[in-house]
Amino acid sequence: MAPTSAPDPRQDCQAIARHLATVAFPWDTTRALELALFRTFAAPRIGGLLHGSGEFEARTQKRYDDTDLLVSEIIEHGFDSPRGSRAIARINALHARFRIANDDFLYVLSSFVFEPIRWNVRFGWRRMSDLERLAWFWFWRGVGERMLIRDIPEDYGQFERDSRRYEADNFRCTPASRCVAVATREMFAGWFPAPLRPLVRRGIHALLDPPLLAAFDLRPAPRWLAWLAESALRARARVLRWLPQRRRPKLRTQLPRADYPDGYRIESLGPALRCPFSGGGSASESGRDA
Repeated sequence: MAPTSAPDPRQDCQAIARHLATVAFPWDTTRALELALFRTFAAPRIGGLLHGSGEFEARTQKRYDDTDLLVSEIIEHGFDSPRGSRAIARINALHARFRIANDDFLYVLSSFVFEPIRWNVRFGWRRMSDLERLAWFWFWRGVGERMLIRDIPEDYGQFERDSRRYEADNFRCTPASRCVAVATREMFAGWFPAPLRPLVRRGIHALLDPPLLAAFDLRPAPRWLAWLAESALRARARVLRWLPQRRRPKLRTQLPRADYPDGYRIESLGPALRCPFSGGGSASESGRDA
């Protein structure tokens, strides 16, 4: 029998990214990508565009679900799969309504690469391997290419440096960015019983770094709460190391959604387009029925 070749982070990135996000670190990946979205709000052009659409303040939960579903379709099925390709086409159609600078696209893409990796270093039950980190990078680079984003670095370190430089040059407080960030924070707080919501709000502040807090004009969490939040997440990681490892993927496309009780069509996710996006399928093609 011929020896099995070692995984290649570029060629095998779709399978590795799916494993990371659905088997190895499903909860962590979701939380990290939520923080990645927060980071994008701090850039005035991005925060201004989202605020100007009115969608994040008026229908925060639906916009969260739609974004979550589109991203999850790509992760769970791969960017070259039929469903992944349809999700990317839908994202491109939604973005085509606006004039978005390539630098802004690059930054959003970089946040999806690096925020889960940084979260993993702080709170992962194990550390990603070098191969896994590179595969995660190549996965999102592949998504970016299919979104027609230009000048995506082929070097992991260069992309991270470019991302940090963008933050240093662009993060600043604007009313629009603050409105979008606060609406999103309130959505997260709304997932908990009312008596717990003030603590949840401060807990979210505890996970945001000083540049983000300044960009949103949010008060830092008390030191005791920041310590408690980080300690709780690290304790969770220690417990998970001793528990049986997950074997079956946890798929976010299978979760029940209040806005989609009968399933969803990929082409209907996001705000309605003036000219309906062609392509199709019925509600029976939803992620929960795929």
